[in-house]
Amino acid sequence: MAEFSLPKNSTVQKGKHFAAPAEAKRKRTFKVYRWNPDDSANPRTDTYELDMDRCGPMVLDALIKIKNEVDPTLTFRRSCREGICGSCAMNIDGTNTLACTKAVDDCRSGDVPIYPLPHMEVVKDLVPDLTHFYAQYASIRPWLRTQSPTPSDRERLQSPEDRKKLDGLYECILCACCSTSCPSYWWNGDRYLGPAILLQAYRWIVDSRDEDTGDRLDNLEDPFRLYRCHTIMNCARTCPKGLNPAQAIAEIKKLMLARRV
Repeated sequence: MAEFSLPKNSTVQKGKHFAAPAEAKRKRTFKVYRWNPDDSANPRTDTYELDMDRCGPMVLDALIKIKNEVDPTLTFRRSCREGICGSCAMNIDGTNTLACTKAVDDCRSGDVPIYPLPHMEVVKDLVPDLTHFYAQYASIRPWLRTQSPTPSDRERLQSPEDRKKLDGLYECILCACCSTSCPSYWWNGDRYLGPAILLQAYRWIVDSRDEDTGDRLDNLEDPFRLYRCHTIMNCARTCPKGLNPAQAIAEIKKLMLARRV
């Protein structure tokens, strides 16, 4: 799904080509989406040829090499380089993933297309605008909410069994790969929370230490915020951490039904 949000009334135009040294033995070509809001040019794709014998194995290594040695104007986000921060999420070779954990050799032979996350406004080049995404995250109030007094001599305890319920939930790094692969989020992103935020919501609903389950469910009881999920499963297929947001959404729906009965 190599779709992305273009500025209005624009088309992708032919970009520049940066060739690898003639003596390079193991060349790889990267076609990178470029758009600068500070000029009047339409978006384009620039082509970069790299000698992979002089580059690290990951797509992020290639992007850093391009920025450091070929084209310093290229803009992208990155931080940890360990698949933890989610900063370098982008659409690589047709799939939303993390550039730091996507090996160049795992991309299909031929050119490697690199685009920003689909259906999000682009700030510049490979940088999507995540303002709305993070506002949705804040709307679920993602912290422990309690009414009982905090124990004075210890933290709030949790049994191993209850702690195990958080597996597959707490690992989410909010990279937005799943939400931006979801057609329902593309169509209704202004109101539908999307798989990433709903997985985070379920993480707090199922936490045995949290004492505000009713209000959390009330907050999701809306035709759009929760129920726009149609179990397409793109979210589970694209998650770079191997999580299953669709399952978390299904569990929330079960809880909604259970409290009505």
